[in-house]
Amino acid sequence: MINDILAPGLRVVFCGINPGKSSAHTGFHFAHPGNRFWKVIHQAGFTDRQLRPEEEQHLLDTRCGITMLVERPTVQASEVNLQELRSGGRELIHKIEDYQPAALAVLGKQAYEQAFSQRGAKWGRQAQTIGATQVWVLPNPSGLNRATLEKLVEAYRELDEALAARGL
Repeated sequence: MINDILAPGLRVVFCGINPGKSSAHTGFHFAHPGNRFWKVIHQAGFTDRQLRPEEEQHLLDTRCGITMLVERPTVQASEVNLQELRSGGRELIHKIEDYQPAALAVLGKQAYEQAFSQRGAKWGRQAQTIGATQVWVLPNPSGLNRATLEKLVEAYRELDEALAARGL
């Protein structure tokens, strides 16, 4: 079981699609050695050092959190079906309404579109909000995603800078 890392007053909640087998095995988010999440959020400015998956609770010290759309672990996110994503999207909206972070960052465009019944989403900030929470779509940091580390860092940094511009 992998637990959400959530608290009131967060700058951002990063929402992964679902846990991979490494995360399911260790109980930590983004635990696969090929996953670039921890490196990306550090280089983008969210953390002052690169955390290890087992240090994930320290994210709360930086006012960041993590949740996921679907709790069922798979080898690849493509194994998650539309029904699971839609159901996960509804549950995610309730979580975000409860915690009201400044931003929700869904990590993956296709997952966002399917979970929220959207079409033609662009990267970055979305028109949609959940209460006062801005919704952002960022590239998935999975090692299976072909995006370069530089492109990932650039996309995540845009969110960090937008929050900083709002005094968050």
